[in-house]
Amino acid sequence: MNLDNHPCFNPDACKSFGRVHLPVAPRCNIQCKFCNRKFDCVNETRPGVTSAILSPGQAMVYLEEVFAAKGNISVVGIAGPGDPFANPKETLETLSRVRTRYPEVILCVATNGLNMTPYIDQLARLKVSHVTVTVNAVDPSIGARIYSWMRVGKKVLRAEEGAAVLLKRQLEAIEGLKALGIMVKANSIILPGINEEHIKVVARRMADLGVDLFNCMPYYPNAGSEFEHLAEPDKATVETLRKKAAVHVKQMRHCTRCRADAVGLLGEAPDTQLMHTLTACRRLDVKTPRVGRVSPRPCVAVASMEGVLVNQHLGEAGKLLVYGEKDGRIQLLEARATPAPGGGVRRWEAMAETLSDCSTLLVSGVGANPQKVLAGAGIEVLEIEGLIDEAVRAVFAGESLKHMAKRTLTACGSSCSGSGAGCG
Repeated sequence: MNLDNHPCFNPDACKSFGRVHLPVAPRCNIQCKFCNRKFDCVNETRPGVTSAILSPGQAMVYLEEVFAAKGNISVVGIAGPGDPFANPKETLETLSRVRTRYPEVILCVATNGLNMTPYIDQLARLKVSHVTVTVNAVDPSIGARIYSWMRVGKKVLRAEEGAAVLLKRQLEAIEGLKALGIMVKANSIILPGINEEHIKVVARRMADLGVDLFNCMPYYPNAGSEFEHLAEPDKATVETLRKKAAVHVKQMRHCTRCRADAVGLLGEAPDTQLMHTLTACRRLDVKTPRVGRVSPRPCVAVASMEGVLVNQHLGEAGKLLVYGEKDGRIQLLEARATPAPGGGVRRWEAMAETLSDCSTLLVSGVGANPQKVLAGAGIEVLEIEGLIDEAVRAVFAGESLKHMAKRTLTACGSSCSGSGAGCG
């Protein structure tokens, strides 16, 4: 594990090494007045935004696809879209799975610090080497102007009382992290008229705690938040504050205000195909942990008579067309023969094995038996009608196929050459 390859903590690494954020932590325990979390806003690059929420299992499927698509990912992080430790179960399970599957990767977490301390020892055991804590104030009277409320256990605290508890826990968390040798970056969001004159005080306090890096992060105007009227601080103001803070602690000057589902190099344009993969992964049924290598299921299968339309009943399909990504685009990969008719449930179990890399099967009709067996194997069977190209692209984009759903339900045997006794 090369700790120098973290693109956020080491500016020399940011042009060569990328990161991926796994959006497994939707809940937050603080309401910041500058924040209005939108989970699906592809045009915004800022914390708190993601195009999908994944379970730990789904995140592992997605992560394998990321590593297959990009060879420069050195860091796997969790940065929301809420707070990782308002979702400790999902966060720790994901980190544990990643560490087991990819023992050499750098693990990273970004948090507000309110509920972090109980989990620091577990982070150390998982070899989480880098943690970012957002500290916007070290004076509760200023913190009270920044936060509407915070949830501490079952209590909701407000004003200076809440800000004081938050600060105490943040300082405890940073001390605990540094005591275990974990690198810490402190983010402070520059809020014009609220805390810009206080940033240098925050920097001095962070330096006293041994923080490794300090990030003066300019506020991003956020419609719908309480601070939506604030203007983004200009570059000159940001640079002035960084110079003042640099007297006390090393500065980060290359931050790109990453989304909770960021992937690739800092500042790199979003990868459209990986965004489609992310939204497709949220539909996967991966509730139970898998043993050994994660099976990513990156393909979609189609029953078609001529290769243009989804128009064949599964029971009559002698072959299935399998679509997936190749050369940067979604295309037909191959035609796979289906198991011979007969054999009852064993036929469908064999078909499930044949389609083990497919998340979805598109057909014009399907019987109850194959539907049940294939669903049990994690393959979603959809009865639709229409163009294959349109349907397949919708699946990969994570879009609804309701407009293509088959309108007329037919009795068993009436839409194929079966006897009406069920598919076998």
